[in-house]
Amino acid sequence: MVEATASGATCSVCGRRFEIRFRYQVREEEGRFLHFCSQTCHQRARVDDERADCSVCGRRFVLEGAYQIVTDDRGRWYFCSMACRAHLAQARGRAGWTGVRRVAVFNHKGGTGKTTTAINLAAGLAEAGRRVLLVDADAQGNVGASLGIRGERTLYHVLVTGTPAADAVVPVRPGLDVLTSNETLAAAELALASMPGRERVLRERLSERVHGYDVVVLDCAPALSLLNQNALVYADAVLVPVGCDYLSLVGVRQVLRTIGHVRRLLRHELSLLGVLPTFFDARNRIAHEALQTLRRHFGDRCLPPIRVNTRLREAPSARRTIFEHAPDSHGAEDYRRLVEHVLTHVASGTPDAVAPIASRHDEAVNGVPATA
Repeated sequence: MVEATASGATCSVCGRRFEIRFRYQVREEEGRFLHFCSQTCHQRARVDDERADCSVCGRRFVLEGAYQIVTDDRGRWYFCSMACRAHLAQARGRAGWTGVRRVAVFNHKGGTGKTTTAINLAAGLAEAGRRVLLVDADAQGNVGASLGIRGERTLYHVLVTGTPAADAVVPVRPGLDVLTSNETLAAAELALASMPGRERVLRERLSERVHGYDVVVLDCAPALSLLNQNALVYADAVLVPVGCDYLSLVGVRQVLRTIGHVRRLLRHELSLLGVLPTFFDARNRIAHEALQTLRRHFGDRCLPPIRVNTRLREAPSARRTIFEHAPDSHGAEDYRRLVEHVLTHVASGTPDAVAPIASRHDEAVNGVPATA
């Protein structure tokens, strides 16, 4: 363990005792602090960081991209080539290995039912026998308010102060734990901006410190933010709730561009789990037209709609999920159907191509009538 006291520290490279005077002499990595007595030792550490042993073939190689590293609840894996990465994925599949699946419920537009979807998806998965962690990544803290809970430690503490996630989660139902948030999460955005690898802090904080869960569901804020980038880089797949109206359809285009940005620029394999039509009112023509457009351009990635349902609106005020508040309602029926789809996806882990969908959707938006 690296030693550091008020009188000095021990260099992590050469072992020499020295006084810390400059910012570059201290670096946090995977929950521990490294110290460097000089620029030479700092550079030597950086060179070592750029090399790794392939987890498949054992060859020593130089890291050139984020795609060569995979961090999950079982550790960190390195790949010298895509062939080695594919080989390990096939071996996991033959062994029935699935690991933690992470689903981000995300849309830049507000009012599309993200929190309702995140809560009831997580609760439905827990009801189906899965061990689920629900992470509130929105400073409004609506997950805690909807379930009647308030954690003493929140996602802010996990991100900024390094609090282990296990010390911050709140057990709320059998099989369901929640990592809450509140207004302090807004301050985490400023802290993230100054951290190394700022888009991957959430992944570093949770990937190797969250154990025993089958699925992690993230309720994201309706914003273009650094915190949402962190959530998407941590997630395996994105579920996009879309209101059945013209403006919500327009907003999907930006979501798909963001997914493409994460895949191309941040080198993270992020798939589209599905587009979920919400607030579907069978009495309105615009709702039918929006649903038809989504089905035409997303195919089976357009999931069965969540119908307008009074019970769904009542459940948060009763501090219950829809399965507790009105288990026989249309809302419960619709969300059970969503849970079945997600369970199928978790079992198969089928990858998805985002770019072709984005180009087709650009055409789709222009073809949707603006009025009913």
